[in-house]
Amino acid sequence: MAKHMISRRFEWDAAHRVTKHGGKCRNLHGHRYAAEVYVASDDLDNVDRVVDFSVLKDLVGGWIDEKWDHGCVLCFEDLCLIDLCRRQGWKVHVLGYEPTAECLARELHQVAATLLESKGLYVVSVDLWETPNCKSTYPVPHDIT
Repeated sequence: MAKHMISRRFEWDAAHRVTKHGGKCRNLHGHRYAAEVYVASDDLDNVDRVVDFSVLKDLVGGWIDEKWDHGCVLCFEDLCLIDLCRRQGWKVHVLGYEPTAECLARELHQVAATLLESKGLYVVSVDLWETPNCKSTYPVPHDIT
């Protein structure tokens, strides 16, 4: 079990649509997303930190900027919209599943874990807000499962 944990908040704008949604979210629309990524380590570094916050900004924030910020996050099955967006020259990030808050939290957790593994860090959880009032957490803490 980790002895130390920090978190960093990220914010970005992106469009998505949930093709299987029965309501208006099946239409392309945008959100001001926010995520808090919790990172842990067993020991502190030589400066008495888990890691410099700039490492999280550069690695995780850089990935968000490159893949999601001011782009369209779409499901691989949404072929017509993917094609349309690409023909318009828009940034498109294609997922293997619907781009719900739950799936985006899981995706960001997996990406952050891969990016930070070489630093001796592990990602405890990701909180992802799709709106100021709606949040998904991945993974769910063990004490509530």
